[in-house]
Amino acid sequence: MSAPHRPATVPRRPAAEPRHPDPARRGRDRRARTILPAPGAPRFTGDRPMTTAVVGGGIAGLAAATALAERGVRVTLYEREPTLGGRLAGWRTTLSDGSDVTMSRGFHAFFRQYYNLRGLLRRTDPGLERLRGLPDYPLRHGSGLHDSFRHVPRTPPWSALGFVALSPTFGLRDLVRMNPVAALPLLDVRVPRVYERLDGVSAHDFLESIRFPEAAHHLAFEVFSRSFFADPRRLSAAEMVLMFHIYFLGSSEGLLFDVPDEPFPTALWEPLAGYLEGHGVELRTGTSVETVDPTPDGGFHVATDTDERRHDTVVLALDTGGLGGLVARSPLLGDAAWRERTARLRTAPPFLVSRLWLDRPVAADRPGFLGTSGYGSLDNVSVLDRWEGEAARWAFRTGGSVVELHAYALPDGADRAVEQKRLVEQLHQVYPETRAAKVVDERHEWRSDCPLFPVGGYADRPTVRTPDPGLVVAGDLVRTELPVALMERAATSGFLAANALLERWGVTGQTLWTVPDRGRGAVLRGLARLG
Repeated sequence: MSAPHRPATVPRRPAAEPRHPDPARRGRDRRARTILPAPGAPRFTGDRPMTTAVVGGGIAGLAAATALAERGVRVTLYEREPTLGGRLAGWRTTLSDGSDVTMSRGFHAFFRQYYNLRGLLRRTDPGLERLRGLPDYPLRHGSGLHDSFRHVPRTPPWSALGFVALSPTFGLRDLVRMNPVAALPLLDVRVPRVYERLDGVSAHDFLESIRFPEAAHHLAFEVFSRSFFADPRRLSAAEMVLMFHIYFLGSSEGLLFDVPDEPFPTALWEPLAGYLEGHGVELRTGTSVETVDPTPDGGFHVATDTDERRHDTVVLALDTGGLGGLVARSPLLGDAAWRERTARLRTAPPFLVSRLWLDRPVAADRPGFLGTSGYGSLDNVSVLDRWEGEAARWAFRTGGSVVELHAYALPDGADRAVEQKRLVEQLHQVYPETRAAKVVDERHEWRSDCPLFPVGGYADRPTVRTPDPGLVVAGDLVRTELPVALMERAATSGFLAANALLERWGVTGQTLWTVPDRGRGAVLRGLARLG
């Protein structure tokens, strides 16, 4: 038998994006919006530094802690897990072959529109050299249809026209059958008005009203909507339409994305932890906050499983379950209406991340990432050794490959063993050569902690500010009234939370950037309003 193919080196792609000569800009979109903080002093200068407890060490909490610490606030960051990163955390595990590797909750795409998240990462990586761009965003349907965003123009409205013209899922009959009036809200997104218009409609019903061709519905729109870890029948159409605006129809950044070139802890969080500690932040990982109670002098007692401390202000940067649980255990926080809205928040259905270490490579032409539909529960496939250094080194040493599978919105109470086996069988359909591969080791992560954005649920979502001006909320569940989503919503809300506290003290906060907050093209917007 011939020896397996072994890449000589890890392919090195260009840096995520070139440095632009204008330092005020954060991307290529000249219409990107700048949100300036309230004016004030550049740094806190009081006799006694103000203290803030940041509860939660994910993206939102790290953003809030960064902005506060940089301006002289004494920050203590509490994180229940032993590592930072939240849903992008990673941890060490040993494979059956003795290899020491990093496991995580799965692949995440760092889009070029993530201006504020990328700004956070620039604290330790000014040129974003730890991110590398993937050359394509390919999609594949079980019927055999393929699609790609590689050749679609990046600038609206040419992006929309290019998608229709270049996609194999749109034929002349399909275009004649579509309802253009129903589709116009996609081109007339205004934030937050889109929620007033479409929050009461499901993503599924909205797409049905447009009469998109079935293949396009499955390949593009379902892949997009399921990235919220929810079934399109339960997802708010407003959230899906906003997502299309952010990633496709309202931004000139395009749909290609970057990925970290090493596991999340190495590439992202360990350097940022060092940066925060250098600014005096106390990082209390492995520490669960049990209650947060207001004090008579306007501060807060933060009680953990080991001690209790007083802080002047608090940032709650928790996932849906964590926020709901902490508020329920802290009966004096907020007011009755705020607490009731918080109690109504729900998490999205469970999802599964399966990572397989195989004894042989997948075919050489397989992309680093592939979005899938029509294969049952399989939503995407990543070949990590195409772009992650640790996985590539393992593949080079063993002659194998590292493959990751995602399945979103699985049924509550699903049989885990059955679903894990089924997911691997679906991989064999997509990449048939994996049938002959031996699984050296495998890890399966089941989670159910992502926010659900259900039909009609926008009004219940928390805002950054709460009834208590010393208490703010951050996270991807937060209603920001800005065109942001997913990881970028987490980072943006974290900075907004810090800005709200800094404004109280007369200190200027973090400048933010977003994609344009409305659709492009006056004629199209006028037609949409008539429709």
